[in-house]
Amino acid sequence: MARFTRSTKTLAALAAVTTLGLTVSGCSAGGGDDGASDTLKLWHYEGADSAMGKAWAEAISIFEEETGATVEFEEKSFEQIQKTASQVLDTDAAPDLMEFNKGNATAGFLASTGLITDISDAVAEYGWDEKLAPSLQTTARYSEDGVMGGDAWYGVPNYGEFVGVYYNNDAFAAAGLEIPETYDEFVAVMDAFVAQGITPLAEAGAEYPLGQLWYQLALTQADRGFVDDYQLYENPVDWEGDEITYATQTLQDYVDKGYIASDVSSIKAEDAGVSFINATSPIFVSGSWWYGRFVNEATGFDWTLQAFPEAELSLGSSGNLWVVPENASNKELAYEFIDITMRPEIQAIIGNNGGLPVAADPADITDEKSQELITAFNGVLDADGLSFFPDWPAPGFYDVIVQELQGLITGAQDVATTNANLGEQYDEGTAEYR
Repeated sequence: MARFTRSTKTLAALAAVTTLGLTVSGCSAGGGDDGASDTLKLWHYEGADSAMGKAWAEAISIFEEETGATVEFEEKSFEQIQKTASQVLDTDAAPDLMEFNKGNATAGFLASTGLITDISDAVAEYGWDEKLAPSLQTTARYSEDGVMGGDAWYGVPNYGEFVGVYYNNDAFAAAGLEIPETYDEFVAVMDAFVAQGITPLAEAGAEYPLGQLWYQLALTQADRGFVDDYQLYENPVDWEGDEITYATQTLQDYVDKGYIASDVSSIKAEDAGVSFINATSPIFVSGSWWYGRFVNEATGFDWTLQAFPEAELSLGSSGNLWVVPENASNKELAYEFIDITMRPEIQAIIGNNGGLPVAADPADITDEKSQELITAFNGVLDADGLSFFPDWPAPGFYDVIVQELQGLITGAQDVATTNANLGEQYDEGTAEYR
């Protein structure tokens, strides 16, 4: 689902994770493979009907057949794992392998406290690094301080996500317009829709979509150096610089020109998505997590998803990670299972069920709509374009972005004030990392 939403959950859970970690640190029951049995204890939180749930169920069958070992699977909720991870992982009740959320506040925190294993040797042995684009690797590698993009591998993703532009092809045809290939054409079609009395962009200012559009606009003016500064704290971010000034001013222009509804500040993500499903708005800038739902519900018209026009950088990242707890009893079995989930046949299950595999053979993707999604994603990967999400750098920054952009689009504050407020909160929230 929406990655702003998940980041909010992540940050809210951090206090609980930190507290639990402090209360049990120093009480380790030991770990490694000593005394290991032929049972792999596996935790994840993907539903059985999801793309990942289906793929991993098949991986379990293959694993048990090939290794002779048994998988003891426990389905946990996202919140269960987030809230109890550091407590459970410091005991002999730790699983051998589990799904965990990527990012500094989550996987990075567990890495920095020694609760999950540095799996760099396994990555090299199995060649997982060769299957993952550099921007996918960033969320799997952490520094000793828990900042993503470090030298050591602490997890492996086998699916991804990105933000692009959904277009209602039928609405474009009815308006005598073509799907834009350049940004100038993108603006021109929005002007044309407005002239016909149609608000072109489905948007939501009360939740994540507007902030993601804002960040995508900044990325159109940015390079990888800007992303590294913003996300990895390599250099100070210039909140009066060209990238952010352009994004904030352009967002204001979108509202002033009628590209976005005037009441956008009170609209939620669900409402924006439904307005695309209902063909009320012909364009929706949002993530691949909507794709499967649109396949099932946006059935009254032909639609497509493409990368933002002319953008070399796009919002997105790997999916969540397979991590191996330091106290796991069967680390080698965990590595064997991870390797199975990276096989083409398992990746194909993800791809043919509305997910985004990271190492699929395109020939194995037989579903036409899924092929379209994966082609768009692969284009972003080939350009090393994944640039993460705007709220990731600082705890609580999601709420700051929503609030400040609401102030902008309602006219409560101007572009300069919005940028200054965002910068102040960003600098305060990232001070410990710099």
